[in-house]
Amino acid sequence: MRPLYGVLGALLWLIFSTSPLHANPSKTDLQMTLEELRALPKDQRVILDSRSKWSYLWGHVPGAQSTGSWKDYAVTKGGVQGQLNQDKRFLVQKLGTLGIGPSKTIVLYGDPEDKWRQDGRFFWMFEYLGFTQVFLLKGGFGGWKKAGLPVERGSANPPAPSDLTEQDIVFKPDALADQTWINKRLGDPNLVIIDNREQHEYEGAIPYGSTRGGHIPGALHIDWRDFFDSTGAMKQNAELQSLLSKNKITPGQEIVVYCTGGVRSAMAYFVFRTLGYSVRNYDGSWWDWSHNPSLPAEIS
Repeated sequence: MRPLYGVLGALLWLIFSTSPLHANPSKTDLQMTLEELRALPKDQRVILDSRSKWSYLWGHVPGAQSTGSWKDYAVTKGGVQGQLNQDKRFLVQKLGTLGIGPSKTIVLYGDPEDKWRQDGRFFWMFEYLGFTQVFLLKGGFGGWKKAGLPVERGSANPPAPSDLTEQDIVFKPDALADQTWINKRLGDPNLVIIDNREQHEYEGAIPYGSTRGGHIPGALHIDWRDFFDSTGAMKQNAELQSLLSKNKITPGQEIVVYCTGGVRSAMAYFVFRTLGYSVRNYDGSWWDWSHNPSLPAEIS
């Protein structure tokens, strides 16, 4: 009987491992393994490559679509760049070209050597737009190649037509912070504001065209790269918890992350989401805050 049980077990594993329920488990790490991705039926997933267009054309996960730049989804308002375009008609048209639909699982990967790491911005954007099945690929494209999996060059075939509508986009306000929301809560002991730029930017340097230097008063400094190892993989929970404890960040606090334009900080947003914290990304970030002369700033 043992061989029969072995066959039945294998069949059951095959059935459940390829079902949407099993392939999209309720996970707190929000990372999808290579095995989980490969088990997802192709008509239930959208793989997005957020690296440069050149890197994408040189080689990508088969079937992956190129996201283009995060700036393609941003607008300039009041002279401030970097803010997410919230025009639903625009978003439906733009995302539809990537094959994204309301029932699709979205899997992103980026370039671990890029200090702006666009995949975080796209992850945050999709969560803010109300998508609930959004993951970063664990190991990224480097892990895919290391596993000896096939690589596609050039452009992937166009995706199947999207059934995404404006009604499918439901903004999630608790994923976003703006200058008004933050300014009203400055000094709140339950709010932790974290500046994810490089140290010299936190101390006043403005290499990316901000109106003035400094940081939001009371903001802690944690370079977003401190959450990741040299390969671009997120550090183990014990290391992350040690880093947070060092900065006196505890569960139950509300976190706001920002950088220059809400891109680097979106990678920190991803980490805090993975760890189960309540976190908001400030998409306008220092470009926005520094542009308003009535808002306070600290230089250290």
